Amino acid sequence: MAPIRTAIVGLSASAITSWASAAHLPYLLSARGREKYQIVALCNSSVEAAKRAIELFKLPPETKAYGDPQALADDKDVELVVVSTRVDVHYSTALPSAKAGKKVFVEWPLAHDVAHAKELVDAARAGGGRTLVGHQGREAPPILKLRQLLEQGSIGKVLSSEIRATGGTNDRETLLSGLKYFTDRSVGGNIVTIGVGHLFDQVQYILGDLQNIQSHLQLQRPNVLLRDPSTKEVVETVKSNVPDLVIINGTLAASQIAADGANVLFRFRRGQQFLGEPALSWSINGEKGEIRLQAFGGSSLHANSYNAPVTIEVHDFASDKLEQVDWNWQGWQEELPVVARSVGVLYEKFADGVFEGAPTFETALFRHEQLGTVLAGWDEK
Repeated sequence: MAPIRTAIVGLSASAITSWASAAHLPYLLSARGREKYQIVALCNSSVEAAKRAIELFKLPPETKAYGDPQALADDKDVELVVVSTRVDVHYSTALPSAKAGKKVFVEWPLAHDVAHAKELVDAARAGGGRTLVGHQGREAPPILKLRQLLEQGSIGKVLSSEIRATGGTNDRETLLSGLKYFTDRSVGGNIVTIGVGHLFDQVQYILGDLQNIQSHLQLQRPNVLLRDPSTKEVVETVKSNVPDLVIINGTLAASQIAADGANVLFRFRRGQQFLGEPALSWSINGEKGEIRLQAFGGSSLHANSYNAPVTIEVHDFASDKLEQVDWNWQGWQEELPVVARSVGVLYEKFADGVFEGAPTFETALFRHEQLGTVLAGWDEK
């Protein structure tokens, strides 16, 4: 089968964050990726910016350069459009291609609010193109191992689960100046939508969708210090309107793995963890035992948690013994940077036509609606 002709929106030579180049490009330019995908176009804020990126990333000189999402959508040669931009322009850059019936891959969050996410869903349905969203944490090996353990019935039915996580930003008080928008809810990219949003999807991908959601949110540190990325000096102090402590409680419906009404408690705090403690500790309590996942290098199992151990242990109640459970990357993944490995699996499955468990515009809209429920009480303040 011929490679899927692909355009990337947001692969920039001057981007503040480099997710497109760090997480998408390594797979797409790998020998394995080139068998399934061919980059034929870039779209940035201008044609000139796209041309600079083509040159910087050493893409073929025949790669087309666009500065307008509609012009890209009109290109019949492009089959798949990958949107990896700041969240508040996901909608405007993805909408023309969704309407045109192209395949569209948008990073999470799908859009900056529920209304615009729904418009993208409706446009893609009308256009008829397949969709994909960057909830690549569903393919992280520790997540896959948890799913396997539960499906095998290793601890019986799930009775309760507790997730304690820190992260979202590298520091509890400061941000790099280019990430100032993390302090503004209206932009749509912040620790709730990104830090909480990724982990919240992974938890529910394993346990099942939460019901009866209740939440408590707090803004503990409203004054955020902005640092110059080169000098590390504080250049500005801004007032944030984004909660930095998120506590969610919900229940599970009866399923193959969960008892009806099993309670799930989710807690996420911005910044560093308690010294020496894991950034993520997730326990799953079952009828016959308990599973504990701990990530010491960060709570972002979808990205960069792997500079320190990520461990899985099973406590069997009958024998009262603890078992360490191994997890592994696939061989081809180890040839990629860590942040590109799970993204690479999304691309692999998408090209192979695997639909089961795939994060789509529809699944992303549901997560947006859930986070809207979580934030509802905060919005009323």
